[in-house]
Amino acid sequence: MAGLIGKKIGMTSVFSVEGKNIPCTVIQAGPCVVTQVKSVATDGYDSIQLGFADKKEKHTNKAELGHFKKAGTEPKKKLIEFKELVGEFKLGDVVTVDSIDEEGWVDVQGVTKGKGFQGVVKRHGFGGVGDSTHGQHNRLRAPGSVGASSYPSRVFPGMRMAGNDGNDNVTIQNLKVLKVIPESNLLVVKGSVPGCKGSTVIIYQ
Repeated sequence: MAGLIGKKIGMTSVFSVEGKNIPCTVIQAGPCVVTQVKSVATDGYDSIQLGFADKKEKHTNKAELGHFKKAGTEPKKKLIEFKELVGEFKLGDVVTVDSIDEEGWVDVQGVTKGKGFQGVVKRHGFGGVGDSTHGQHNRLRAPGSVGASSYPSRVFPGMRMAGNDGNDNVTIQNLKVLKVIPESNLLVVKGSVPGCKGSTVIIYQ
């Protein structure tokens, strides 16, 4: 298994051999530095910690500076653990987009765009309470009845109601890799991935 941390650049489209226009997402995948190697003997489990995107030392506390100094690298903004990376890694190794198979498929994890407090029509796709007849007045986008009568006299947990929409950790599975551009650390995948432009994404293969 291969794993990388990246940044969503944006969306574009490419033409296939058959002449079809395919929507795709461009991701800056890596380079990532191995900042910690965990093992069963020392930590109880095996994993590799990767760091992505440099940050200034003045924005890094002393504990983090020591952590990165041990790996022989600059301070990093994002640290992610991968428990199933294949291969032998040691501190300071650099993992690039070359580790992604150009003929394969990837899973991309990211945080969706936050849309704030939304009603049930936008958040859950409700149809409202119907037409404006029967005295509905301004209740067209209302959720309707949410509770029962004398029993159980309460609203059950999990009821679909208005609330914060978006800002969820989402993984899109089985995105086809269209192109790997090692010289620019770019990965082009078919379809869309969660998050806004410039947001951090995690790539699994």
